[in-house]
Amino acid sequence: MMDSKVNFSLLVLFTTLFITTHCVSQPAEKHVALFIFGDSTYDAGNNNYINTTDYYRSNYAPYGETFFKRSTGRFSDGRLASDFIAEFAKLPYIAPYLQPGYNQFTDGANFASAGAGALAETNKPGNLIDLKAQLSYFTNLEGQLIQKLGDAEAKALLSRAVYLIAIGSNDYAVAVSGNSSAQPEEYINIVNGNLTFVIREIYKKGGRKFGIPNLEPMGCLPSAKAVNPSNTSACFQALNDLTQLHNKALSEVLQKLANELVGFKYSLPDAYTSLTDKINNPSKYGFKEANIACCGSGPFRGTNSCGGKRLSNKYELCENVSEYVFFDGGHTTEKANEDLAKLMWSGTPDTTGPYNLKALFEL
Repeated sequence: MMDSKVNFSLLVLFTTLFITTHCVSQPAEKHVALFIFGDSTYDAGNNNYINTTDYYRSNYAPYGETFFKRSTGRFSDGRLASDFIAEFAKLPYIAPYLQPGYNQFTDGANFASAGAGALAETNKPGNLIDLKAQLSYFTNLEGQLIQKLGDAEAKALLSRAVYLIAIGSNDYAVAVSGNSSAQPEEYINIVNGNLTFVIREIYKKGGRKFGIPNLEPMGCLPSAKAVNPSNTSACFQALNDLTQLHNKALSEVLQKLANELVGFKYSLPDAYTSLTDKINNPSKYGFKEANIACCGSGPFRGTNSCGGKRLSNKYELCENVSEYVFFDGGHTTEKANEDLAKLMWSGTPDTTGPYNLKALFEL
């Protein structure tokens, strides 16, 4: 019979080998983190921890009940596109930066805030985390990483990381509602100027790989149709026009940055065309309803009342959420989010060019 000390040594060796081969998904020198910036498209719960109102939160039923079986602060019935991207990259779901007790920032962090804009004044009474404020959180995190990993390793992690940014929808919703005196072209330049500033600052910190989807057809959201001045079931064309102008300018901005900044790589997924096609041809993607939201009230269930804590304490909820493109008046369902994430991850150059996110993670 083996000596007990030998048995113990073998057990320790076996346990160490098991942990090493089964619990570390990527070698340290190849580990690619994911940092997420934006609005409710990507907010995984940051607004749960700031001084704002329930209007800008979704930490109550029925949000989250499809996948998480509870509300998490995500504006959907389940996972967001950014959650699926983390899955595809073999990362854990990226936690909100403000989540108490979380410090596994070597995997990344989520800074997104529902209702936020590229402009600090967008939805300002909500005390939200605008894009430049999110950048300040990222700067704080950079300091934490340097303290934890050392300067060289922290810089290496930031240079390998992918930076996912979705912002602008709220800025243009505010503009169309009449709360901006700027002309469309001037306003678009200001929005993209703030976005460009943040990209450049991340680049200075070592960031090289960016995923920035263009804006979806905002005028076709149930919430937009519900307030369409033409009082028809058509999309709110003025909002779509503004969105398309932004998307054209965004494409030009990113190309300019690629020409100017050494090593700058980006992915520009065409979220606008993707969602437009789902709305026009829902059965092609396995949906039955692309005009009415699953949860809400009023025309198209577009009134922002899902969960009964916003504009009304009464709301309707569909029976089968998987049949719907939209979960509430302004946000898509988990199923639609997964479709978009697949496009972002592995789309061809004509839909996600010049790189898709899979290529950025592998660079």
